[in-house]
Amino acid sequence: MSPFTRSRQLSDPTEGGAEPDDDRATKEPAGDQPEAETPEAEPDTGAETAPDTAPEAEPDTAVETAPDTAPEAEPNTETAPDTAPEAEPDTAVDAGPDTAPHTGSDEPPGAPKPGWFGWRRRYPRVARGVSVGTTVLAGALVLFALLVPNQVDKIEFASFVRIPAEGVLLAGLLLALPPKARRITAVVMGAFLGLVTILKFVDMGFYQILARPFDLVLDWILIENGTDFLRETFGRTGQVLAVTGVIVLFVAVLVLTTLSVVRLTRLMVRHRPVAARTTLILGTAWMTCMTLGLQIGTVPIATKGNAEFLGNRVEQVRAGLKDARVFEKQAAVDAFAKTPPDQLLTGLRGKDVLFTFIESYGRVAIDDPAMAQQTDAVLKEGTGRLKAAGFASRSGWLQSPVTGAGSWLAHSTFLSGLWIKNQQRYRNLTTSDRMTLTKYFGKTGAWRTVGIVPGVRRAWPEGKYFGLDHIYDSEHLGYHGPYFSWTPVPDQFSMEAFQRLEHGKKDREPIMAEIILASSHNPWSPIARMIDWDDLGDGSVFHRIKKEGTNPTEVWKDPERVRTEYRRAIEYSIRSLTEWVERYGDEDTVLVFLGDHQPVPTVTAGDTGKDVPITIVAKDEKVLDRVADWNWTDGLKPAANAPRWGMDKFRDRFMTAYGPQG
Repeated sequence: MSPFTRSRQLSDPTEGGAEPDDDRATKEPAGDQPEAETPEAEPDTGAETAPDTAPEAEPDTAVETAPDTAPEAEPNTETAPDTAPEAEPDTAVDAGPDTAPHTGSDEPPGAPKPGWFGWRRRYPRVARGVSVGTTVLAGALVLFALLVPNQVDKIEFASFVRIPAEGVLLAGLLLALPPKARRITAVVMGAFLGLVTILKFVDMGFYQILARPFDLVLDWILIENGTDFLRETFGRTGQVLAVTGVIVLFVAVLVLTTLSVVRLTRLMVRHRPVAARTTLILGTAWMTCMTLGLQIGTVPIATKGNAEFLGNRVEQVRAGLKDARVFEKQAAVDAFAKTPPDQLLTGLRGKDVLFTFIESYGRVAIDDPAMAQQTDAVLKEGTGRLKAAGFASRSGWLQSPVTGAGSWLAHSTFLSGLWIKNQQRYRNLTTSDRMTLTKYFGKTGAWRTVGIVPGVRRAWPEGKYFGLDHIYDSEHLGYHGPYFSWTPVPDQFSMEAFQRLEHGKKDREPIMAEIILASSHNPWSPIARMIDWDDLGDGSVFHRIKKEGTNPTEVWKDPERVRTEYRRAIEYSIRSLTEWVERYGDEDTVLVFLGDHQPVPTVTAGDTGKDVPITIVAKDEKVLDRVADWNWTDGLKPAANAPRWGMDKFRDRFMTAYGPQG
């Protein structure tokens, strides 16, 4: 009996009950028949064969030669090594013990069980189901990685029924390459696809917080800031769990996408004709859909999103590398660098000038219909109370360089007169000799300059750059109450501490203060509430108030609750300021307060604007007369059409208005 006849007998479904398998790895080609290329084996082939059956042969190989055209071989004849058909290197590895050709003899006692410790042989139908299911999951993961957008709000069903150009091209390339190059390419492209997917996930987080993608050059420092925020908001345990979860997710994505691409590559090679036809059809369909502009709703069917995504990243990296040189040229220009000290800020001499930032106080708090009514009531109330105390106010809009987070970039933009849009610019600024608004106040020698920064709870070397004579951080305000999530000190207590430590002292010189309030910082839960100023004491009273507040974990399950808590936090900050002015302000008080940036997209509900309100409050009419030509709105609430400037323009306009020619 020839080996070909035996192969056909073993494949009889009435005897073996399984699909025929290819046993040519140990058979000699018949007679003078030419060698045929051995197709690359699928690693899970064993799962699809029942015991005692031989591997299925490709229809075009020598083993498929009809019995009457090949010489009959002796059943026990050994195959000569130099005449055996050469298999691809990965075929033998993929086949495993399950797929070894059956020689017609029983396995010796104690022989190792093939495949998953014999499980695949004992349960062939289940093994086949697992194999098919794994392949389907691999295909789904690769398709997900190719099609998933990098923004949460763009994820919809139509996003995953598109034809990705990159997938079609990759399939064609893998089919065309020789075995060794194909294996290497599959691993490399699988890992690369995993990295691209991870970058998309990171982008999702950045869009949710900062309304922009992750910058591969400039944003690495923000990862540390993010972990610090997690610790300060949810505790050390919450930080560790979150960071561990992210690391596990990223490693899993990288490994699974690599394995999935390798698995699908082997499947395509095993079914090369079908894979080639499918790739050709998909390529034709992609070109047709692209040419005709076919869409599902607003989503194009044909996409090259990954190519565009990576192209944008390349341009982003190039821009980031060039930005340092651009910024250096901008920083060299300062209209007041040569102005003598006695001609600086002459219109404010003798006044206490307070530049106060309200965290996340953005235009959305005033314009959004869900918040406008309550915020408007608080601003009207504050305007009325200040007016009754003899104060007037003017309000306008500034455009912040950031949104969602990055307060220090907004603060430095406002004070330096430069557009500080990233961490690289911030570092270059704080290591330069660029004069800030606070430095110019100090340069005159007419003011004591101080900083009230309750959000700072560790060394802040950059503080020296801003030219402040003294800085009060969270450890030096005399507060002995609890944190409110991220917020170390409630705003009302911070303002009272400023009064106690600096403003309330007798026989003092005029003060210029930079005050950075923190109660309206994300996550806005729990929130402090206003109490009688005389009851503040050392802040211990806030332990009870915190217990009355909400739980951030529960609040953040519902976007509407987040928006409500945000609004309440802004109201608290505004009341803390206006009541302080009403209580402690006098003829020499000048308050400039503004938001540093818009809140996160969860609150802005898709609004990508970066406008923040700014207000000047003073009792001396001459102070406001100097900015009359700014055309700002009377009161604490800026009109919708009030002037809007870039935040970097404020420094020079302010110094011009209050200089000798103002």
